[in-house]
Amino acid sequence: MLTLSAVCSFLFWMSGTAQCKDYTIGVKGDTLNCTDVNNLKQGKWVVRVEEVRGEPGYEEEGVYKNDKKEGPWRVYTLMGDVLAIEFYRWGNKHGKQQYFNAMGDMVREESWLAQNPEKPTETIEVFDVNDPKKVYLVEVKMEASSVAHGFWTIYEPGTGKVLRKENFILGKLDDGTGTANGIVKKDPNDPASANPTTQKETPKEKTKPKEILDYEKKNAGKKKIKVRTGQTGG
Repeated sequence: MLTLSAVCSFLFWMSGTAQCKDYTIGVKGDTLNCTDVNNLKQGKWVVRVEEVRGEPGYEEEGVYKNDKKEGPWRVYTLMGDVLAIEFYRWGNKHGKQQYFNAMGDMVREESWLAQNPEKPTETIEVFDVNDPKKVYLVEVKMEASSVAHGFWTIYEPGTGKVLRKENFILGKLDDGTGTANGIVKKDPNDPASANPTTQKETPKEKTKPKEILDYEKKNAGKKKIKVRTGQTGG
């Protein structure tokens, strides 16, 4: 005899599968690889790609939301070893991505920023290259669906030693000043950086020759005297 909880679980499962035009049932009885009536991928998916022409196969699993990858996705070898842990938002890479070799050693960490398709601008975090714990907020216009943004780190397999660390700002490698792509860091504690814009060099006033300075000092307060400068024309 079915218990009340079993009946509720069955009805909940039926309500979920009823929205799927196509789906499969996993080994644990969960609904996988659901395609809804609008042909959009929904819910948890497991995708297996076999080896082709020398290219190693792989298996990946994660969640689709309206045909777009969302949240954490894991990539495995066909033997079940983790190759990557990736994060998605609006169908594009967003946040920290981690990649491993066949021995399970992390070899690379990447940082990405995905664009909100409903917003033309985005408030982003720009890390201080001299103090990674210090973060500046900058509002920018996104030009791509997903760009490298933040620190990328390369590790030595086996030891975990950091071989190289780079900082990207909206797809451009920072040169060490933290102003790649013309972005100026906005420090809330520094009024001088309250309006982050492309840096522009302030024009320097030309220094007058010593003779002119002496002449102006000597004739200060006197009636204006026309001085020949060597210029021609009016």
